[in-house]
Amino acid sequence: MFQVSQLVSGYGQSMVLKGIDLSVDGAQIVAVMGRNGMGKTTLFKTLMGLLPAAQGSIQLDGTELAPLPSYRRVREGVAYVPQGRMIFPTLTVEENIRTGMRRRALSTPVPDEIYALFPVLFEMRRRRGGDLSGGQQQQLAIARALVTNPRVLLLDEPTEGIQPSIIKDIARSLLEIRKLRQLAIVVSEQVLSFTLEIADRLIVIDKGRFVHEDRRETANVETISRYLSV
Repeated sequence: MFQVSQLVSGYGQSMVLKGIDLSVDGAQIVAVMGRNGMGKTTLFKTLMGLLPAAQGSIQLDGTELAPLPSYRRVREGVAYVPQGRMIFPTLTVEENIRTGMRRRALSTPVPDEIYALFPVLFEMRRRRGGDLSGGQQQQLAIARALVTNPRVLLLDEPTEGIQPSIIKDIARSLLEIRKLRQLAIVVSEQVLSFTLEIADRLIVIDKGRFVHEDRRETANVETISRYLSV
């Protein structure tokens, strides 16, 4: 469904990604794991079109995305929740969610399904996004991505700066989203306990290359942990 082949990308003359191959089926959750500086965020920015690909292919159901700008990739079915969440702090929760809706849909209500997935957002729908906790802002960022009706959801370090109890809520929400929407989810992470709870496959990135891959049920925790340690 989502196919990345020999992807090379970076900043200026410095190539960070060095030939990434990734295949994700529909309704599958894949975790890309690695220490800071190993290429996770560069990968996600390139997949979303925020960084140009120097080489390689990015395809969704056979449609080539690499030449397309970010907004066209959203239309094709790719949604992105960036590291740090990037919600609009002065807009209300409801207004933040609406920014992900197409222009003609701005006068329609936020889908009930969104509030069913994230009840706290319904309770706080009139509050400003900047007044929410980090965990609530993460849920808001995911909700905003979901109203674009994606087929692939990209989440860059969703547990960063979030307390453990909320991390469990986010894990439950992602599993429910996968079940309800039957969409592919690709998540970058450093928290192994979180990825072992949600991911079908775990891939380790090191210095811009994929160096290890496991299915969850047979994951070599010791090997993955070694790559994650400083």
